[in-house]
Amino acid sequence: MSELFQIFASNLLPIILIAGIGFALQKRIGIDPHPISQIVFYAFSPALVFNLLTSSEISVDELMRMASLTALNISIIAVMCYAIGRARKLEAPLLSAFIISSSFMNAGNYGLPLARFALGENGLAWASIYFVASSMMVNSLGVYVVSVGKQTPLKALLGLLKVPSVYAIPLALIVRSNEITLPLSITRPIELLGSASIPVMIVVLGIQIGRLNSFNHKDVLSFAVVSRLIVSPLIAWLLVPFMNLDTIGQQAGVIQAAMPAAVFNMVIATKFDVEAEFVTGVVAATTILSPLTVTALLVALGV
Repeated sequence: MSELFQIFASNLLPIILIAGIGFALQKRIGIDPHPISQIVFYAFSPALVFNLLTSSEISVDELMRMASLTALNISIIAVMCYAIGRARKLEAPLLSAFIISSSFMNAGNYGLPLARFALGENGLAWASIYFVASSMMVNSLGVYVVSVGKQTPLKALLGLLKVPSVYAIPLALIVRSNEITLPLSITRPIELLGSASIPVMIVVLGIQIGRLNSFNHKDVLSFAVVSRLIVSPLIAWLLVPFMNLDTIGQQAGVIQAAMPAAVFNMVIATKFDVEAEFVTGVVAATTILSPLTVTALLVALGV
């Protein structure tokens, strides 16, 4: 029990405490998280990804294997939830909401800080690849799932062009492969922006949790919670031996797969009017329960 508490206190409690500041601010003065999220999305996150990839020892081949793990994990969960939803004869809006809330995880403002605390800078670099790959999928597959009948597949895929972190990867690889030495006037702003990313992400997470207060379709919600917090990391655990990743890469992949539902799911569910309240409930429930499941997972991983 002491080991369990120590792992919780070292890796999850710092996130909870910082998120608590955001939660308290939201309850006290009602902060709108969207402008801050936009800054994280368009400035901090791509800077973090670029800085991590240019400074890490992760090869292009390893990067592709982690991205493949992300795609496989998300796709398997999505197909599984589609089958469950069809078997339960869910209506199309609820089915779409069930799929996205179960498949896409909070790999950014929860997964990245946790990877850094639990696995160090190398683990953070691995986790950032998972984060970018999952961002690409939620902006393509996720948008497509909720926009069936409302938007063409091509338009959904074009959403990838709006993900700044996607551009950070090839730029970082060009710098690395050509051994380009960037001037301090460039590297220092990137480092400062990237270092701001994680604490701001956690505060935004707390603000967003403070805005969640809705639970409906509780039977389907239970399936979504189990899929996101238990089935997803189990699938990742079974997949990582086949991905030829190093130990920290495997651990980072499994940890990211265990993250609660992404808050961005609420954004696209609201935009396309597909059971936004249900998606909000899944985000709230998985975020609240995640310290229990993630602490147990960290023990199992030997972190």
